[in-house]
Amino acid sequence: MTSLLPDVRIGSQTPRVGKWPDYVTSAGPEFVDLAASAGLILDPWQCYVLTHGLGELPGGRWAATKCSCWVPRQNGKGGIIEALELGWLFLTHERLILHSAHEYKTAQEAYLRVKGLIESTPDLDRRVNRYWQANGEQGVELTRSAGGARLRFVARSRTSGRGFSGDKNVLDEAQELTGQQRAAMLPTLSARPNPQEWFFGTPPDDPEAWAYGLRIDGEAGAARMAHFDWGADLDVTDAADRRRAARDRDLWYACNPSLGIRITEDFVEDEAKPSGLGDKFAIERLGAWLPRLVDGSDVLSLDDWLELADEESQLGADIALALDITPSRDAACISAYGPREDGLGHLEVVDHRPGTDWVVDRLVQLVERWDPVAVGLDVKGPAGSLLDPLKKAGITPPEDPEKPQRGDLAIPAVQDVAASCGQMADAVRQGTLRHIGQELLETAVRGVKTRPLGEAWAWGRRVSTVDISPLVSGTVARWAYETRAHLLEDDYDVADSFG
Repeated sequence: MTSLLPDVRIGSQTPRVGKWPDYVTSAGPEFVDLAASAGLILDPWQCYVLTHGLGELPGGRWAATKCSCWVPRQNGKGGIIEALELGWLFLTHERLILHSAHEYKTAQEAYLRVKGLIESTPDLDRRVNRYWQANGEQGVELTRSAGGARLRFVARSRTSGRGFSGDKNVLDEAQELTGQQRAAMLPTLSARPNPQEWFFGTPPDDPEAWAYGLRIDGEAGAARMAHFDWGADLDVTDAADRRRAARDRDLWYACNPSLGIRITEDFVEDEAKPSGLGDKFAIERLGAWLPRLVDGSDVLSLDDWLELADEESQLGADIALALDITPSRDAACISAYGPREDGLGHLEVVDHRPGTDWVVDRLVQLVERWDPVAVGLDVKGPAGSLLDPLKKAGITPPEDPEKPQRGDLAIPAVQDVAASCGQMADAVRQGTLRHIGQELLETAVRGVKTRPLGEAWAWGRRVSTVDISPLVSGTVARWAYETRAHLLEDDYDVADSFG
């Protein structure tokens, strides 16, 4: 490890989130000293994780049976893993230590690093009975007189680890861990008297990954769990937060404990450029998590939705329109919302086509034909790119926000987006909405996910695996109507269907 110089700025040696159960003593300093004897000199932040993760209760049991460490790449989490595995082998003499990684090559590299540390330290190497590397596994086994501890390295699969009664588990690349793989490894600890498992990783690319549950438990201070996360508290789907990530050097140092030690500021500066990591910078270098996606059925029941189908349903006197575009910009949708004569709301997809080049012209036609109370546009979503083209076409925000005119844009703020999603879910649950059973809307409801938005939630549009633009545009249309209709004094009739 690189030595620390007093006149050089270095990254934060303590995490943004650091939680662990109370303990009376710690084996961490012994593990740190053993690593040093093998030539592995740890940074203060690495010692911090080991000290609090290896805290002990009266009687010697681990205070934390589960430890979770999240730090951006190239900071040196491997050093913590190596110190752990050396300590478990030579100090606590664990019967079996399982080290798993997402890929074979990663597990093999970890094996070679530990093997090199042991072989370069005669006092440790003489206690080794054998090193092995065969059949997709590698490992180290100590002599019987040295305690007979074994360290095995495996690539994870649905069944890797099943059948082994291990004392300690290291799960590297935990962002890739699946529920099935976790299920295969967890029982290995169940019969051991003093088990412990460690998870190491960077934020996952999949906003539905198993690791989100681990993060939630860690941040909540779950019992018997230690959790360390250097990642930035940013919304990586928000352009303003992404700009801040690329410019805020203090944030760079807060998220990278090895910045100024083994990572240079110049290198991070290059990563922050559009030609570097671009929009991935906040995730890859600052350790920010994508908003978590959860199954939308918890808030929007498909059964409830299907119950609201009415093929004879028609709009009443007034409507609002709204548009949305898929994140990949391969399709766009215009929807309408308004009350029926009986007072129930009516939601309908007006137009849905591939691409985006048709949207503005089509919306202009619809505005001229139906004179809507408003046109909803979420400028923070993909459709925000159409704001200027719409203005040029004559569809603009109101000149006086207190006195909007028909056909003016209605642009929701962030809190309005969250509120509109909750209000749509409430309308479906309470049965105050009707639709004509369009397949596009049904597909969107079937596949929608939700993402956190502040203290509330919104539809998971940016990372959804299905086209939910019909539901998003319908939600915005409903919000636009509810917020604008009461501001208009004139009554106006529209036709029963769209052409």
